Amino acid sequence: MTGPSTLGQCSWPDLDGKVITLVVPLGSVEQHGPHLPLDTDTRIAAAVADVVCERLGDSDILRAPDLNYGASGEHEGFAGTISIGHDALRGMLVEYGRSACRWARRIVFVNGHGGNTRTLIDAVTRLRYEGRDAAWFPCAFPGADAHAGFTETSVLLHVSPSLVDPARAAAGNREPVGALLPVMREGGVAAVSPNGVLGDPTEATADEGRRLVAEVTDRLAAALVSWEVDEQGRIG
Repeated sequence: MTGPSTLGQCSWPDLDGKVITLVVPLGSVEQHGPHLPLDTDTRIAAAVADVVCERLGDSDILRAPDLNYGASGEHEGFAGTISIGHDALRGMLVEYGRSACRWARRIVFVNGHGGNTRTLIDAVTRLRYEGRDAAWFPCAFPGADAHAGFTETSVLLHVSPSLVDPARAAAGNREPVGALLPVMREGGVAAVSPNGVLGDPTEATADEGRRLVAEVTDRLAAALVSWEVDEQGRIG
């Protein structure tokens, strides 16, 4: 698409009659340990969307403004977390998709927060049932630790290094998440990790973050081209 490359920069005639795939980063505002910013998940989703939209810039791909709030109830034991919950998030995503699909051919939510997954499946399934060509894509890193550990810290050292405080990085609970879930269901992350970290960020590197982002962006770029949507509304 020629002209502005982000939705917010467009005027309505820029979009009228165009065949557009709208790429929408979705994240959260939640604790990510003492060393990472509260908007870590949004930053990851936004960075992935930025790279892919730039790479596919000659096609009809348009990057939307970030959706910053998600379902983060498991982190509400820590200051700064703002969770809108599953019901509100689902309603927002459905109404967003209904409105956007009045003029966009397709819409994909690029998700940076695992806690949004169930809601995304519900919302995108509803949109597709209504005849809208919607999908979602997970910024998932194979072999990643659970939260604010080596993986996310490495990615942030690559995409937002000035917001990472290595002096405050410390290992949290490193047990498998499955073993922690019974306690987390009752008391959230704070019940199993006083510093909010599930993993160990102390060996994180920007080079590893660069590699991880490259893997995910390659997957998203290919998924946007093939557009093979599974039964849960996911691509890639």
